[in-house]
Amino acid sequence: MPALIETELGGLTLHARGKVRDLYAVGEYLLLVATDRISAFDHVLASGIPGKGKVLTQLSIFWFDLLRDIVPNHLVTANVDEFPAELREYADELRDRSMLVKRAQMFPVECVVRGYLSGSAWKEYTATGAVCGIRLGPGLSESDKLPEPIFTPATKSLHGSHDENIPFSQMVSLVGKDSSERLRELSLAIYRKASDYAEQRGLILADTKFEFGTTAEGIILADEVLTPDSSRYWPSEGYAPGGAQPSFDKQYVRDYLESIRWNKQAPAPALPEDVVRRTQEKYLEAYRLLTGKQLVV
Repeated sequence: MPALIETELGGLTLHARGKVRDLYAVGEYLLLVATDRISAFDHVLASGIPGKGKVLTQLSIFWFDLLRDIVPNHLVTANVDEFPAELREYADELRDRSMLVKRAQMFPVECVVRGYLSGSAWKEYTATGAVCGIRLGPGLSESDKLPEPIFTPATKSLHGSHDENIPFSQMVSLVGKDSSERLRELSLAIYRKASDYAEQRGLILADTKFEFGTTAEGIILADEVLTPDSSRYWPSEGYAPGGAQPSFDKQYVRDYLESIRWNKQAPAPALPEDVVRRTQEKYLEAYRLLTGKQLVV
């Protein structure tokens, strides 16, 4: 199956095109289409991962349903047979990889929760002993479980720039005290429920990020949620702090790009067939482990 790199939906108005998703205006709603694009080091690569967009969409739908008792979400329907008439001719292309969603005023922050010390948090801790202004105890190792999950917001990247960790006080200055405290509360509650669930499925949810917006009904969870693109999942079996862990995210692709000494400047390289295949397997395995179902792409 070829990778879907970009969508062109005829007379529909393209609202935005992100690193992975294409958004179209459809009346009072938006159509969110997850392509098979994959990005690394802030660049969209020349190769896609076939079926990746379906994994992201179906896993987000799964989590939206599981988390609806904590916070409402933006999903209207993911059933193409229920889409507006102007989308019917694109049904085959949109099936399993698209969602009709509510428009929302999005908060300009990424709501990141970390239960383990990894990635940019590990780098920041080794340099300062803190993460986003939160002091952590001395002597922690890479991939250590934290005593309690921590909320470490980040600014949203603009025009492909890198997300930047910020202290909670800066988030307050961006979105206000009440909204910041509510988003922190929701993010931690979601993380705890998702982490407990993942643990039952043999996975560690090391960290994740959420996006929220507001509608007439208040704060809602939006975009994608708890996918391998937005979250760091590790297999519980073999977990050993003191270094990096095998994961179900894009680390396999990042490792390959590091091995070929790419300078991380455009144009981004294509991936060899075996790296594409192995990455696809990781995404599909994450879906299977979390949902207990096989996804045919």
